[in-house]
Amino acid sequence: MTGPVQIPSALGPVPRGVRDQVRRVLDGPTPAPIVQAGHPVLRAVAVQFDGQLSEAELDALIDVMRVTMRDAPGVGLAAPQIGISLALAVVEDPGPLDPDLAVAREREPLAFRVLVNPRYEAVGTDRAAFYEGCLSVHGWSAVTVRHRSVRLTATDERGVPVDEVLTGWQARIIQHETDHLNGRLYVDAAELRSLAATDGMAAVWASEPHPRTAAQVLGFPLP
Repeated sequence: MTGPVQIPSALGPVPRGVRDQVRRVLDGPTPAPIVQAGHPVLRAVAVQFDGQLSEAELDALIDVMRVTMRDAPGVGLAAPQIGISLALAVVEDPGPLDPDLAVAREREPLAFRVLVNPRYEAVGTDRAAFYEGCLSVHGWSAVTVRHRSVRLTATDERGVPVDEVLTGWQARIIQHETDHLNGRLYVDAAELRSLAATDGMAAVWASEPHPRTAAQVLGFPLP
């Protein structure tokens, strides 16, 4: 019998079983530490949730994820980002303060919700390109092309089916968090010539409704 997989990480050894991973997080600090790019858990396909946790354990985990997401702050958090290889994510977006950005990015407020075993598929052929960041790629953002509209299928934390079409920034959030559960980071699809530090030029480029100036100056195409 083998023991825990030894991974050099700020989180230390990562237990093999989902329930052990959850217990480790629940026994740790809140907000939970956010795993950064380079950690294997971010590159693994997450285990589908099929009742591995009790209702109380699941509720406690969701509470930790909610606090961690809001503290970061972010608009979404997937379980692998706190070291748990489980197909679970939370999302919430108050929307931007700038009304011009809200219109340009089709960014409507998104109330807090839990997504269990989420999947998405493109609706139509429209695509949109905007600067995007990630709590697990701290300090950077880049232009990423996403489907403008997607069909989301999942369940909530009580097993109630979810089947709906989302558009604009809500669709972007769903794609970003669901990709985490399939071992993908936004940088895998990002336009790397647009990469910018969030404490530098990213604030300038991301302040525009569309990244047209960044595309012209940095030399990358837009759809």
